[in-house]
Amino acid sequence: MSGTHAGFTQEFAATVQGTRGALAEIMTRLRAIGVTDQQSGAVEITLAEAVNNIVEHAYHDVDSGMALIRARVSDNVLWVLLVDEGTELPGAGLPDGKPANIGTTRDDLPEGGFGWFMIRALTRNVRYRRWQDRNHLRLVFDLIPEVR
Repeated sequence: MSGTHAGFTQEFAATVQGTRGALAEIMTRLRAIGVTDQQSGAVEITLAEAVNNIVEHAYHDVDSGMALIRARVSDNVLWVLLVDEGTELPGAGLPDGKPANIGTTRDDLPEGGFGWFMIRALTRNVRYRRWQDRNHLRLVFDLIPEVR
């Protein structure tokens, strides 16, 4: 998968229902631009976690908002940009993404703390910035060329 392949942009309502439909469409479109079935699982998990963060946290104080995902594949790298107009990330930066402490009783397990660790583990690079009153989250995935 060398060279640059066509990318796409997908805009959708940042709601639970909107997310389900958008993720299904996005995965179809990613396969069409060269992401193999073998690699799409990690990408889907990462995108689901990132978009769920937008729905649950960026738009936590409003009924709904819009989100946009732009993706392209170039030289065995998948570049994904997520944009929303929701609340800025606390501290204007990404959480550390350290694994949650699971060495405790089931009742004392933390409710959160797993998502950013997963996102960081499944991507090569993650960048965030707030620009023009929008959140911009860039995810970079290394793609292994399909063996034929």
